[in-house]
Amino acid sequence: MGLFEVLAILITLAAVFSFINHKFIRLPTTIGLMAMSLLLSLFIIWLGRQSPAVHDWANQLINQIDFNEALMHGMLGFLLFAGALHINLGDLSKQKFVIALLATVGVLSSTFIVGGLTWLVLRQIDLAMEMRYCLLFGALITPTDPIAVLGILKSLGVPKTLETKITGESLFNDGVGVVVFLALVGLAGLGGHGGEDSTTTASSIAWLFTQEALGGTIWGMMIGLVCYLLLRKVDNYQVEILLSLATVTGGYAAASAMHVSGPIAMVVAGLFIGNHGRSFAMSAKTRHHLDMFWELMDEILNAVLFVLIGLEVLVLSFEGSFIIAGLLAIPITLVARFLAVGLPITLMRPLRKFSPHVVKVLTWGGLRGGISVALALSLRDTLGKTDNQAYMVILMMTYLVVSFSIIGQGLTLGPLLRRLGVTTARS
Repeated sequence: MGLFEVLAILITLAAVFSFINHKFIRLPTTIGLMAMSLLLSLFIIWLGRQSPAVHDWANQLINQIDFNEALMHGMLGFLLFAGALHINLGDLSKQKFVIALLATVGVLSSTFIVGGLTWLVLRQIDLAMEMRYCLLFGALITPTDPIAVLGILKSLGVPKTLETKITGESLFNDGVGVVVFLALVGLAGLGGHGGEDSTTTASSIAWLFTQEALGGTIWGMMIGLVCYLLLRKVDNYQVEILLSLATVTGGYAAASAMHVSGPIAMVVAGLFIGNHGRSFAMSAKTRHHLDMFWELMDEILNAVLFVLIGLEVLVLSFEGSFIIAGLLAIPITLVARFLAVGLPITLMRPLRKFSPHVVKVLTWGGLRGGISVALALSLRDTLGKTDNQAYMVILMMTYLVVSFSIIGQGLTLGPLLRRLGVTTARS
């Protein structure tokens, strides 16, 4: 099965599921597509047990798709740029200290809380796993997914300040989370940022953070500025859309080559173009066409991504103890999220006023998504070969947490906001 056939299947499924969801089910698109893909995968698993040919075909399809490569080095740059394009820099600036603490202190504390609790819980169900692998799970499951978060928030109409907190954190903490994950991969002896033979030390981790996070920020500002200057020279929406597309594709590829954070670079570039570029370098006609193009790009890639997340259930090993571990991981990650959000908010309460329930809303609104799945699957050729049971446990825990997050938390976030009165109160 070639690349074209795989893309044809994914796009066709996305289109059919989108039609069914829009016409009959009417769930938020993100939730509806993933739920239907998940049901399709479970049906294929059942059918595969009756017919080996179906099982072989399904395995061939999934093995053709490198989810980590497809998301982290394909879709993610486009989705982050599209998400950042419509965020007001002034609104983001007002929440910068909250977002900065959540994306740094929050990510680090959650990683260690999840890792520690996972280590304790797995020992109780005879699935003892080394602490270094538990911390890896903590790092990959901690980042809230901007793709999932933005997809859900679009349909809720939440207050602007709350939306800015949630989306701003989710846009930045995935870049920090990926850096933490890479550092822990190196500490776990699974091949660090510098390769399989690289030695991971405190200084190398500090350099990795500086190189990835600061380097990604600077690179994003540079490519955003270059694109802005070019946009000012022309007044042709076809050319200007192509320039924005080149900023994402070329900028992300160059970021990967330079070992700086591509996700952070795309967020910064998107904020730059979405604010200064839209205000000072585009005509009204160009703004309209640019918005339409990136909105369409966002919708198509989101549809394909969440169909793909649903289909990835085919790679799981459905052993009873693995499923129990996955179910227990759900409350672990929620408790860790509550503590990791509560700590920075508590630290900032003497300096600024927060409305009631903000910690609850940020906890329940911190959805996990494709980034966590991609990072878990990236361990297949390292951890999967040295400790396959640990890899399969991490994969099952990740998948069940992500599924609950998108479907369970996604469906109940709106009712929770209304119950708490957050839809009318400032947060």
